[in-house]
Amino acid sequence: MLAVLLQTLPFFAVIGLGYFAGRRGMFGPEATAALTRFVFYFALSAMLLKFSSRLDLSEVFDWTFIWAYLGGTMAIYLLATAVALLRARGLEEAAVEAQCAVVGNVGFLGIPMLVMLLGEAAIGPVMMVLAVDLIVFGSLIVILITARRDGRVSPAVLGSVGLGLARNPMIVSIAAGLAWSATGWAVPGPVEATLDILGAAATPGALFAIGASLATKNAERLAVAGWLSFAKLVLHPAAVAVMALVVLPVEPFAAAVMIAAAALPVAGNVFILAQHYGVAPHRVSAAILISTTVSVLTVSLVIAWVAG
Repeated sequence: MLAVLLQTLPFFAVIGLGYFAGRRGMFGPEATAALTRFVFYFALSAMLLKFSSRLDLSEVFDWTFIWAYLGGTMAIYLLATAVALLRARGLEEAAVEAQCAVVGNVGFLGIPMLVMLLGEAAIGPVMMVLAVDLIVFGSLIVILITARRDGRVSPAVLGSVGLGLARNPMIVSIAAGLAWSATGWAVPGPVEATLDILGAAATPGALFAIGASLATKNAERLAVAGWLSFAKLVLHPAAVAVMALVVLPVEPFAAAVMIAAAALPVAGNVFILAQHYGVAPHRVSAAILISTTVSVLTVSLVIAWVAG
């Protein structure tokens, strides 16, 4: 546990530096937004493109893996939804809280950290987790909120969701990389060098951006935020572990990566959606802040367990 904690600490130290810069006014909201866009559209996309161009889709894609992750995640999603509805929060708030309980920071934190700690073999499983989060749960929150407001799920909404997925640079990068890999051609030297340069900026840029964004978060509604953080950091990886190790046994290393990815703190894009729709943004903000802080220990503990 201590050895893994020492390995994960540098990642959280960079997050801490970003937080310090944000709190001190050295890195304001506009600078944070600009850095986040750079990482999202360029650095992280370059890293994903480089990684996926080296993968064989037939070796990476695994329905058992997908169903195990989807099953465990959906169980916690439904639990968080039920808890919110029992508190009479309504479907919109329930959808946002459920999103907090299952969607982790796989893109900005999980990919760089898990690949570095668990090796390049973790790339395929992490990408499958990211794809399920983006395609299934990223779409579900939009569909539920718009359906609640409009009283139905219109073709326009589904079209908008599909268009959003098609424009997501992470999905585009993974798809483009896998398509290139299928050709069997090597990535041209200058292109690979460009991807290496941009990709090298993804890890520090993403971690610093996470910290800087946390500087604007507040810790209101601690009871609910604490519950959502517990669901994300403890219940989500536990449910995924049961599915991947007992119900639908997955190849051991892939299962380990899946469980570690499920243990990641609440993703920042949940706050963006909550703010966009005007549904419980302060609650989400607090959940992100608390889960990211506590995850210094919980993520290290989970990685130490699965690595062992």
